[in-house]
This record gives sequence, C-alpha cells and structure tokens, in this order.
Amino acid sequence: MKKEYRIKKNEAFQEVFQKGSSFANRQLVLYYKKQETSDAHFRIGLSVSKKLGNAVMRNKIKRYLRQAFHELDEQVAPGYDFIVIARQPAKDMAYQELKKSLTHVLWKSHLLKQPNRKNNKEKQ
Repeated sequence: MKKEYRIKKNEAFQEVFQKGSSFANRQLVLYYKKQETSDAHFRIGLSVSKKLGNAVMRNKIKRYLRQAFHELDEQVAPGYDFIVIARQPAKDMAYQELKKSLTHVLWKSHLLKQPNRKNNKEKQ
C-alpha cells in the first residue's frame, strides 16, 4: 500500500471517528468519511488491539486487511477515508474469510461498486 493511501496520524483517525459514519459485523468495524477531494484514491487506517494477540498476530491481521483492500481496489468507492478496527473473532480467521467480512461491511455501507462475482463462481 502506497504511503499516500495510508492514514497514520491520530488527528486523521479522530476526524474519521467523529465526523464519519460506521458499519460493523462480528469481525470488523468500518468507519468511513468522504474526503474533501472526491477524485482522490481512498485511504485506509488499520487498528488492531493488543487484546487480539501478540505483535505477530496483530501484524498478520493488518497484512490480510491491506491485501484485501489491494484486491478490492477497483471496486472500492474512491474519495473516502476508511478506518478498519479488527474485533476478537478476526484473529482466528483465514485470509479469504477476513476478505469476505471486509467485503460485507463495504457492501452494506454502499461503498463497494459490485461484489466480486468472479471469485464466487470459482468457488462453486
């Protein structure tokens, strides 16, 4: 993930939390806020609590989420800031399950252009 597509500063996190909207499922909480420049690429910030495990486990979850966003890049609505918070069940999930959960929260928030039908056909 390129540097300009990340949210790292606390002020940026707080702005999304306070002025944005949210949607959640059992595994993830998604906060999102429209950027001032709507044609810009989306930015993501990830938060994984120490309660979920040691540094290895937390970094694994963050890697999975970054990769899922990378694969969904074409489908995610541009011009938004996203904060994704992992919940306790996320630590026991495989990559495909976590990606499906992320797709679910993005779809329910109306921020996904269309679900990835190609992957669904391959599984059947």
